[in-house]
Amino acid sequence: MQSSPGRITLWGIEVFVATAEEKSITAAARRLGASASAVSQQLTNLESALGVSLLVRNSRPVTLTPAGEAFRRRAQSILNEAAQARAELSVAGARSLTRLRLGVIDDLEADVTPQLLVRMAGQLEGCQFLLETGASHFLYDQLEAEALDVIIAAEMGEAPDWAEVHPILSEGFVVAAPRGAVDAGGDVLRQLKALPLVQYTTRHHMGRLIETHLAQQNLRLAHRFELDSYHAILALVGQGVGWTILPPLALMRARRLIGELELFDLPFAPLSRRIVLTARQGVLQDVPGTVAAELSDLLREVVVAPAVAAYPHLSARLQLV
Repeated sequence: MQSSPGRITLWGIEVFVATAEEKSITAAARRLGASASAVSQQLTNLESALGVSLLVRNSRPVTLTPAGEAFRRRAQSILNEAAQARAELSVAGARSLTRLRLGVIDDLEADVTPQLLVRMAGQLEGCQFLLETGASHFLYDQLEAEALDVIIAAEMGEAPDWAEVHPILSEGFVVAAPRGAVDAGGDVLRQLKALPLVQYTTRHHMGRLIETHLAQQNLRLAHRFELDSYHAILALVGQGVGWTILPPLALMRARRLIGELELFDLPFAPLSRRIVLTARQGVLQDVPGTVAAELSDLLREVVVAPAVAAYPHLSARLQLV
């Protein structure tokens, strides 16, 4: 429900701080998972309640007025107090938790996430679950904006001071090619260069990670397709369109295609990533650790064992941490 003008709300303050930090209403809306019009309305309501203009909105980037600069310091203190209050209210333990906002990367969406929710529902009686799936960079933005409580995503550099991190899975990237298209006894890289690369989109962190690694190897590989779905990528590879580079976890999303694919180690320097669970430190007590333990058990059963059974050499590339 929209707050009426004249009332200062915590949401309005969060919107103001996000806009001040992003210097853009559109960027703040993206970070908060709201529409630009909703963000603009919240800013109008807050300015009306305070009786002053906080932002110069027609400038690019958006800037703070002198009153906005003064209020920003107070606003951050208010948000810090709210976060502390949430932490103090959680000390009764996991079973008193009434809502858990969970973010999970797309790689786990079909096979693992539903079972994880079922397991957690059994442990957190009376808890309502809100699930958000998406790319790792999106989930980290949502966690930082406090729109999510716990995320399971690819590690993206050093964790912030306010975060607790539970390592889950380490996986080395591999090559997937059409079955029979590459002779493992020959020069694998030379053979791959003769085929198009079906590339994961560089709009996402994982695509940029692969692109950067290829550049570091001085490799310029021709590609006709750049997609944001590994299921679609592997379908193209299975039809003989080209080859791709991927982590084994992504491979298991399209396991019906396994018979059409062959996997090879990267014919150049190895590349790996870690899947980790991240949450705000001290807020949810033992819940993040419980989720991490349940997820590790599920991955062992649903992902790691089937992957190694299909491709035994993956045992060195796909390991629970």
